[in-house]
Amino acid sequence: MKKVILVIAVVLTATIANAQLRVKGAIELAPQIGYSSSNYFGGDAGSLNNPVAGVAFGITGDYFFNNRWSIRSGLLLQKMGTEVAGFEDNLSYVTIPVNANWHFGSTRKWYLNFGPSLSILTSAKNENGDNIKDFFKTTQIGLNVGIGYKIEVAKNFSVLIDYQGVSGLTDIIKDSEFSTSNNFGSFNVGGVFKI
Repeated sequence: MKKVILVIAVVLTATIANAQLRVKGAIELAPQIGYSSSNYFGGDAGSLNNPVAGVAFGITGDYFFNNRWSIRSGLLLQKMGTEVAGFEDNLSYVTIPVNANWHFGSTRKWYLNFGPSLSILTSAKNENGDNIKDFFKTTQIGLNVGIGYKIEVAKNFSVLIDYQGVSGLTDIIKDSEFSTSNNFGSFNVGGVFKI
């Protein structure tokens, strides 16, 4: 048993010691999937609103300027909306973030990203599946923030675990006297491929 523990410790130490720091020009692609929760905030979005859950997925890419900083963008499919007294707004968006991504820790496996995003409404349905897209604006500007960790599996492949949030900065409902925006968050897992 002691030999097994010693071998595991040596392998983990070698993996940590040989972790690949990224250099200028390195590119990483990360397909991912996650569990999301979204709700409205502001205006008439009061305490009676309940979040709606969904699945978020997509792909992000990082272009590294050095071993600490990269720019992250991608295409993400996100379900947003709210539920009030049994009535639901289920909004589907394609989101394009443009975020600064700061990689930290001794092996740069941790990252913190932040910046703006543009979300494009692709569908809007109520709890009965009726199309309600005409009541909503087609775009949303948001502020993204996220934190994550990469578990290195091989030299050019890691597994990511992260949380990403979006707070809408623009109104989403047409012709409303109240300001209403989306508040979205997702816990994600995915693969990170260094190309």
